[in-house]
Amino acid sequence: MRIHYLQHVPFEGPAYLETIARAGGASIAGTRLYEGEALPAPSGFDLLAVMGGPMGVHDERIYPWLAGEKRAIGEAIEAGKIVIGICLGAQLIADVMGASVHKNEYREIGWFPVTRSSDALSTGIDRLFPERFQAFHWHGDTFDIPNGAVRLGESEACRNQGFVYDERIVALQFHLEATPKSVRALLDNCRDELDGSRFVQSEKDIANDTHFAECNGLFTHIMKALGVL
Repeated sequence: MRIHYLQHVPFEGPAYLETIARAGGASIAGTRLYEGEALPAPSGFDLLAVMGGPMGVHDERIYPWLAGEKRAIGEAIEAGKIVIGICLGAQLIADVMGASVHKNEYREIGWFPVTRSSDALSTGIDRLFPERFQAFHWHGDTFDIPNGAVRLGESEACRNQGFVYDERIVALQFHLEATPKSVRALLDNCRDELDGSRFVQSEKDIANDTHFAECNGLFTHIMKALGVL
């Protein structure tokens, strides 16, 4: 299995995805879009992972490389590759698949439960999710569900927390790849977003949470279902 990830900022890398890849004997490489690195052709990978970032999917005037990234995601989907998106990555997949991406009613930052949707049991991947699970969130935007995709679940703050399409395209608004190190990097670089609003936890509560193992275990199951392990 050849994994390639797209990274948007220095402080949001593959995190636990790299641990899973190495455990499964997969090769893993990445494109640092913020450094102007070239995007890979679909022939160069089996699984494309689109990571998170603080920008929005419509910010192409500020980040011109977003246009090329969207084309690369679309090419990977058309080529039948496995594609997984996390946070911004999930929003980019939704946008490429023709769904609307827009501001969520609430900013959602911290550890909040996700409830699996009633539709989720119709797909093999979604059946991996428990009825209710804890996840790490850091977003202000959300997406509609693309045509033909199955909605994964919802939280109190955000109705559309993810979707699955064709058993090989997985979009997760939340961060199952989070590790203490990756969360600390987000806090160090984006703590100005901790505005104390309804669904924004304090830095102390975020840093001291104990749900990393639960998130990483669920992420491992998803990667196994996608053939990484």
